[in-house]
Amino acid sequence: MNNQTTTLSHPIASTQIGVAALVFLMGAVLIFGTGFASPQALHDAAHDSRHAMSFPCH
Repeated sequence: MNNQTTTLSHPIASTQIGVAALVFLMGAVLIFGTGFASPQALHDAAHDSRHAMSFPCH
């Protein structure tokens, strides 16, 4: 009898973990980036984003 142990690798699970880690990191950057930015810089970024999406803001 063959007593070798086979391990199953799940590439989908490891990819999902990588994607989750990337999303968490991007979220942390957004939270801390806006937390330490000046109010004028936040306003300008939001204003430019609205214009980029063709959303009327004024």
